[in-house]
Order: sequence, then structure tokens, then C-alpha cells
Amino acid sequence: MVVVRDELYVAGRWRRPHGQDELLVHGAANGAVIGIIPDADAVDVDDAVEAAKQAFPAWSTTPLHERLELIRHLEEALTARIDELARTITTEVGTPVRVSRLLQAEAPCRSLAHYRALLPELSLEEKIGSSVVVREPLGVVACITAWNYPLQQLLGKIGAALATGCTTVVKPSEVAPLSAFTVAEAVDEAGFPAGVFNLVTGTAESVGEPLVVHPDVDMVHVTGSTRAGRRIGALAAGTIKRLALELGGKSANVILDDADLAQAVKVGVANCFTNSGQTCTAWTRMLVPHGRLAEVEELVKARVAGYRLGDPLDPATNMGPLVSQRQQEAVRGFIRGALDEGARLVAGGPEQPEETAAGYFVKPTVFSDVTPGMTIAQEEVFGPVLAIMPFDDDDDAIRIANSTIYGLAGGVWSQDTERAGRVARRIRAGQIDINGSFFNAQAPFGGFKQSGIGRELGIHGLLEFYELKSLQYA
Repeated sequence: MVVVRDELYVAGRWRRPHGQDELLVHGAANGAVIGIIPDADAVDVDDAVEAAKQAFPAWSTTPLHERLELIRHLEEALTARIDELARTITTEVGTPVRVSRLLQAEAPCRSLAHYRALLPELSLEEKIGSSVVVREPLGVVACITAWNYPLQQLLGKIGAALATGCTTVVKPSEVAPLSAFTVAEAVDEAGFPAGVFNLVTGTAESVGEPLVVHPDVDMVHVTGSTRAGRRIGALAAGTIKRLALELGGKSANVILDDADLAQAVKVGVANCFTNSGQTCTAWTRMLVPHGRLAEVEELVKARVAGYRLGDPLDPATNMGPLVSQRQQEAVRGFIRGALDEGARLVAGGPEQPEETAAGYFVKPTVFSDVTPGMTIAQEEVFGPVLAIMPFDDDDDAIRIANSTIYGLAGGVWSQDTERAGRVARRIRAGQIDINGSFFNAQAPFGGFKQSGIGRELGIHGLLEFYELKSLQYA
């Protein structure tokens, strides 16, 4: 069945777009058309930004408890559609449905509850000498999301923006946009004031760039590739906007010589291959001591052999396809390039998996003897490809971990937690898991270096949406 969405959500109502073009949405498993959405234009962007601008004065001064109550209604409306959201995202992105319900649907909805719990604890005034320093809502926020975790990124942005009193214009990725329409329906059902949330779909050229350069947009909050972040940063400079950029990664999983090797490999492989490797925080570099390289390779091969590729809607599938033919071709290009550069293939390869004659599948692929200068050790592949890299000692491991332009995430393993902590503190990345700790949705999320600017989630994510004002009293 093809889902036809031929309207935008602007100023509290569904309306036909000014732009007359359409975009096709393709399913990841077989490339079939599963949806049709508007390819809006700059006029539609102007209308949405104007609606958000007009709504901002009243919304920013709405009592906090009223804003949070509406967010609670939004959370309830979305939670009632968990199964629908999970199935939609599985079809668009290829995440196995057994994973989608938790990671792609339930967890994003819980982020709204986190904001509701945290915001009342945040002090918005501070006395400094003769000044009172106040935090005020920033204004109109353009929320631009990627396709790999579409609901997580959308709710993470609008949840914080709306809770703090900002108004929003949302541009989802045209590759996986359908869940954003469900969010718009839930916003409407929850009863938010007109103009507080606006949805405009299209490409980077038709909608994304007009939003970024719009003079009445006060902040651009983006999840995307580092290349996209560079482009957005250059465009936003023309009007000196606030930027929050969550971009790419090439995260290192550092397994020290005293680590529980079996557990470190088990968790590390799962982390790398979640969502078929289409995760910005994926630990795509496994750093291991030279003396344990052969042992690690055997453990990794055994884990990889357990992956079952197939229809992501089949509960037995634990690795789905990539999101598109373009992504499949790009990942296969990285695999061929690694072979050309001399990396040793341990598992997988560039060929179509035998069990999937069609669809955008890539074999779970592992290389060893990867050196820091190789392309596969430097560039974000965004597919199920793991690079095993040997190191000499702790200092060498840290040097390798820090040898890319990225600094988003990573892991450190050691039975000596103090040693692991010392290593983790020297890795230039925004979040490091020690001995397989769980993701904390209330801690700040973001990157060092070219992995981004700013932080999402928790109190620190909320603070991104405020301006500071000093009031001096005589």
C-alpha cells in the first residue's frame, strides 16, 4: 500500500503546498514505492516560519505547566501509535521490527517524559552581583532531521524546543519522512496552539536551505552528516543564527589487555551493526592489543555468523537492509576500497548476500590489520562494516582513537575501572561507555571536533534553546 501525504501542517491546519512537485518514498527491503509526499518550496517555508514567528510571543509566555501538559498529551497520542510508528520506520529505514519498537518508537516517546520531568528543576534566573541573569526562549527553531532514527531525532528536538517556549518548523529527511506526519497528527490531536509546530517536507535544496537562510529563523537544530553540517554552517553564517549540529562519527571501541574479551567483543559487534551500521555513534573501530588480535578475530567471526539478514518485518530477522540503493552502493564502495588499500577481510564482503537476492542489503563485514591512515579508519561508512585495529599500549590506543576528524562516541573496556576511566578521559569524544554501560537519555549527547556543535537531551539539551539576558539594577 502506498501512503499518500499531499498536505503540509502549517499554522495549526493541514493545507495544500504551494510547491507542486512530489517526492517518492521507497521501502528499504525491496525499493518499492511506499509513500508520496510534497516537495514544498520557499513560499511554503516562508508561510511556516511566519506562522511560527506569530505564535512565539504567546507560546513563550505560556505558563510552564500548561506547555508541559500539552507535551504530555503529545506523548500519550504517540504512545497509542507505537506499533504503527515502529512498522512505518521499519519499512522506510530497514530496522528489524524486533528492534524498531524499542529503539525507533518507544525510546523516542520517552524522551518527552524526560523533558517534562527535568524542566521544572531548571532555574531560569540567577543573581550575579547587581545583575539578575535570566534565560528566555530563543525563538523560532528550524528542526532538520536525518533518516536513520527519524522519530528519535524529531522528538528530541521539538520536545526540548516546545517545552522551553520556542516554536518550530520541522523538515524531516525525504528518505524517511512518514513518521513526521504521524507526529503532526498527534500535535494536532494534543491541542497545541496554531503555529507552534509546523511541518514542511522537501529536499535540502527546496526546503532545507531556504529554512537555514531565513532571516526569521533564530536557531537551526540539525542531525545529519558532517558534510551537511559544513554546508548548513556556511549558510547560517549569513544571518548569524544559533546552531546545534549533531553530525558524523567514527567511534573507537578500545579493548584494553585486561578486558573481558568475550563480553567486549559481543557488545562491540552489536553496537557496530545495530540498524545495519546506520548509526552515527556506532563503534566502527575495534581497537585491540596486538597480542590478542587473533583471539578477537575468532570471537568477532563467531558473532557475525549469528546475523540473519532478511525482511525487516520478519521477527526472525536481526539485520535488515540499508535505507537505499545509493547507501548500499556507497558502503560497498568503502568495502572495495578497504580491500584495495590492503585491509584483511575477516568476514563479509561487497557481494550481494546469498540469502537476499533483492533489496539494499550488505553483508556484515569485518576487516583486520586496519591502520589509522586507511580510508575505512578515517571516514564514516554508515553501514555494517567493522575495522579491527591493533595497538601497542594505552597511549597508542588513545592516539589511534583520537586520529580522526570525529569525536562523537566510543567505548573502553578494562577490569580495572579506574584505568578505563583514565583512558576514557583522554579520548576526545562526547560520550564514552565504560565496560558496556547503557545509554543515558538524560545525559548530554553531542560531539567534539567535526562531530558537531552543542548538546541534545537532558538539562544540557534544554539549555540550548534559551538566550541569556542580564538585568542590571541600580
